[in-house]
Amino acid sequence: MRMLTVSKNEAGQRLDKLLAKYLNLAGKSFIYKMMRKKNITLNGKKCDGSEHLTEGDEIKLFLAEETIEKFSEVKIQKVQKKKLDIVYEDEHILLINKPSGMLSQKAKETDESLVEYLIDYLLDSGKLKKEDLACFRPSVCNRLDRNTSGIVAAGRSLPGLQIMSEVIKDRSLGKYYVCVVRGIVKGEARIEGWLTKNEKTNQVSIRKEETPGSLPIRTAYRPLASGNGYTLLEVHLITGRSHQIRAHLASIGHPIAGDPKYGDPRVNEEVKKRFGVRSQMLHAWRLVMPETISEPLSYLAGKEFTAPMPAEMKRMEEMMKSAPKRPANHRP
Repeated sequence: MRMLTVSKNEAGQRLDKLLAKYLNLAGKSFIYKMMRKKNITLNGKKCDGSEHLTEGDEIKLFLAEETIEKFSEVKIQKVQKKKLDIVYEDEHILLINKPSGMLSQKAKETDESLVEYLIDYLLDSGKLKKEDLACFRPSVCNRLDRNTSGIVAAGRSLPGLQIMSEVIKDRSLGKYYVCVVRGIVKGEARIEGWLTKNEKTNQVSIRKEETPGSLPIRTAYRPLASGNGYTLLEVHLITGRSHQIRAHLASIGHPIAGDPKYGDPRVNEEVKKRFGVRSQMLHAWRLVMPETISEPLSYLAGKEFTAPMPAEMKRMEEMMKSAPKRPANHRP
């Protein structure tokens, strides 16, 4: 017999979800059969798996140790050591400044991503034990494109992962980006449109009118600096669709510098030579927490977090700010 005591990090989920993680090599039918036969009990009573767990609950597995070992496997992928740029960390969440070129999550089994680097960091720092991974794996709550840098939220605890994922999904979390675009943008604006994604090419198109399969998008922006034919924009991602910012700005004649998919090849070559830009100049800059947020994350309500811009973007910003300003009566 083996007894599991539900920790704070495991509380809040259904019993069958936890058992599926703990006995991750066993089929669901085996787990439900063991509960029906009372070979698995919750607080000394028969259970069916639908029960929501609280801290201190006792789960007893009346199974041979050989059976438990057979059906339990904790996989830890060996990865290259990466020093994570952590913007904020507490017992429930981390906010990480992801560099361009790093995957947020795996695309295939052999990939290394921010999720694996996060787990490696927590294990190395003693904030996570290997046995903890049997029932809960820390993970990211939002994803950025591989070549987009900036803040990614991650859950260190189950409540942290669940609540941050929820405020991202319901759009109560304010997400602000900065990007460098071609052309001079004179004022702030809010633009709308319809986005259609081609799954085969992983590319999206933007139209002003709704078409079959299209999704509504809303993007707001304001210029922070401009000069020498470029503008640094702060962009508020109101809806969060795939490639939304990149495609939406390109559709109004202001492609992001360095963007290989939606950008201007001539612009991309220019910024590569002048500023060392090798990926799109798009950075998840700032997160603004909702004014109300569920326990145990209520202490984060209304707080703002900012991730410093990458060096290439800073160089371009300095170039814009140092550019000579046209006199008010200038006529091109």
